[in-house]
Amino acid sequence: MSETAGAAPGRPDPQLGPHPIDTGTAELHRDLDRPNAYLLMINGMESSYIDLDDPTLLDFEYLRWMAAIIDHGFEPEDPISAVHLGAAGCTLIRHLLGVRPSSRHIAVDVDAELLHLVGRWFGLPGPPDLQVRIGDARSVTAALPERSQDVIVRDVFAGPTTPWSMTTVEFTRLVQRTLRPGGIYLLNCADTRDLQLARAEAATVGSVFGHVLLTAEPTMLKGRRRGNIVIAASDSPLESPDLARALLAGAVPAQLWRDERVRDFGAAGELLRDGSAGTWVRAADEGRPGGGAGTVSLGG
Repeated sequence: MSETAGAAPGRPDPQLGPHPIDTGTAELHRDLDRPNAYLLMINGMESSYIDLDDPTLLDFEYLRWMAAIIDHGFEPEDPISAVHLGAAGCTLIRHLLGVRPSSRHIAVDVDAELLHLVGRWFGLPGPPDLQVRIGDARSVTAALPERSQDVIVRDVFAGPTTPWSMTTVEFTRLVQRTLRPGGIYLLNCADTRDLQLARAEAATVGSVFGHVLLTAEPTMLKGRRRGNIVIAASDSPLESPDLARALLAGAVPAQLWRDERVRDFGAAGELLRDGSAGTWVRAADEGRPGGGAGTVSLGG
């Protein structure tokens, strides 16, 4: 039986414990250090952290890195239009609405029951601040109007890996056509210590966009642990004099690789294309659920 968590005024109390969802099981845990903060797990893996008392709080380091890139890519407090592919707990959406109150967001997730629970427990805003779309992230992206978004965040996982269809050159071109001039594409790449997937993702994104950045913990980039790598891409320059300092100053310091270094890193990676998953997927999946040290955070 699930346990009732801390009260959330005007909403049903979040229910701790496991809950069946369309894609498996969601499990909600309360943070003992914060009375109204919760960790959402999907099929046994950490997915989202939500603090009802502070919607701007980002507990997962890779989300802090994404937020820093957005902060340095747009003027402070300017509203943006963003699509979040793989919405989960909508943590990054809550943060961006807190710091950019007039922003407009689209949350996309294939799991209708998950988004129903998240909306009921955590009081997500409605239109025009947030539109929720249930469906396949690639299909939703393909249906978006050209030049309609400032930011697209890819944080989609099927288990521990991103679906192949969301990694390819063809999908990346869909993202590019959807972004406005100066728009930013942000990817959460969860990889093992061999960094084979990260190299391929860097090569693939770099083949479509004119400017790329990469950020992660230094130990991850040295191949000493598994974890999250954030790749950012745009058709406009992304570099900011203060971005590297902001990433290093975080609770988990992150290293920033600029365009030339990212392209050198990806030079040995294969371009990922529709219809060519086969051997790659089997190799990429091998050992991911429990192999290697380090924590991988999946979903927003």
